[in-house]
Amino acid sequence: MDIATILGLVIGFGALLASVVIEGGELVTLLNLSGALIVFGGTFGAALVSFPLKRVIMLPKLILRTLRGSSFRPEAAVAQLVELADKARRQGLLSLEEEEENIADPFMRKGIMLVVDGVDPSEIRHILETENQQMAQRHAQGYGVLEAMGGYAPTMGIIGTVMGLVHVLSNLDEPSELGAAIAVAFIATLYGVSSANLLWLPLASKLQQSSEEEAFLHKIMIEGILAIQAGDNPHMIRQKLEAHLAPSQRERLDAER
Repeated sequence: MDIATILGLVIGFGALLASVVIEGGELVTLLNLSGALIVFGGTFGAALVSFPLKRVIMLPKLILRTLRGSSFRPEAAVAQLVELADKARRQGLLSLEEEEENIADPFMRKGIMLVVDGVDPSEIRHILETENQQMAQRHAQGYGVLEAMGGYAPTMGIIGTVMGLVHVLSNLDEPSELGAAIAVAFIATLYGVSSANLLWLPLASKLQQSSEEEAFLHKIMIEGILAIQAGDNPHMIRQKLEAHLAPSQRERLDAER
């Protein structure tokens, strides 16, 4: 569970609601069914027009992924690659076939099995880099929907406000209720701007960062796998892959030795 995402949503929306209370307002005044229908319904409708249905219906899965958090631990991958390199150096590349079930990451497992099968190094690099690029492209299609919704939501909010003001101006025979009616009309803008900047765009940013981390991890794996195939010294492989890690990640790697 990603505490940062949940905490961010709670703080963001909590600050918005708290500000209403501090100013002496009532939270019930923020409820506007028609405004919510225009903003959220319109935003999803625009997304359906802009993107294929199969990409839009994946939104719940994408949102759940941000709540689960990232398992990004490149130091663990480096440690496992060094172990595989040590075994390959002592027992030969074919001995790595025994490690297939012990390699949890499917990308690393595929690369090691290509090495065991004796595939040419240039072909292995091409296969793995192509797979990494395709993965990044698929992820971009996912968070691209959220980014687009972040752009649609404020506009839908403005549309809702304009529709509300049209209704207000068509009923000017009751001036005493004019202020409250205008306030209600602007709730749609609040829904649009807040949902874009506290929900859709932050979630898209979180998914993009997760995708970039995974692509970076795969690049480390590619270098390690090819170094194992080349028969490089495990110590040199460790030094080569450590260069990609941050100081804190290197410390965790040292602790795992």
